[in-house]
Amino acid sequence: MANFNLNINGENKQVDVSPDTPILWVLRDHLQLVGTKYGCGIAQCGACTVHLEGVAMRSCQLPVSAIGDKKITTIEGLSENGNHPVQKAWLEHDVPQCGYCQAGQIMSAAALLKNNANPSDTDIDAAMNGNICRCGTYTRIKSAIKTAAKMG
Repeated sequence: MANFNLNINGENKQVDVSPDTPILWVLRDHLQLVGTKYGCGIAQCGACTVHLEGVAMRSCQLPVSAIGDKKITTIEGLSENGNHPVQKAWLEHDVPQCGYCQAGQIMSAAALLKNNANPSDTDIDAAMNGNICRCGTYTRIKSAIKTAAKMG
């Protein structure tokens, strides 16, 4: 076990965990931030996506020892009251069905729009590649991203 000081959603958090503990489990089991979901455990489905210094990362394969002083943002920290443009567009387009993958989808879309305010379909496809939606709402996801881009 080791002590780690983490900046999560703008707050400093201290955890005592094994250095190889994935951030996903630090968030869920030690900090009770359960919006980030466990999907596959091998960084292939995207349900566990968080931002590390603004870049979308799969938290299930990211050990706490690799974080250092980098800032982590989870779905809980994306906006205080669900008013991030991506979250608003998600509701406007009625994107979620079962909802399980949506936190990861939203985090990937928000990272895309942070770096590319006017993404093409190709840009969206590339950024969202690997975010799996079992309900198949990909068309609504793409439409919501385009709407969020317009909200800026």
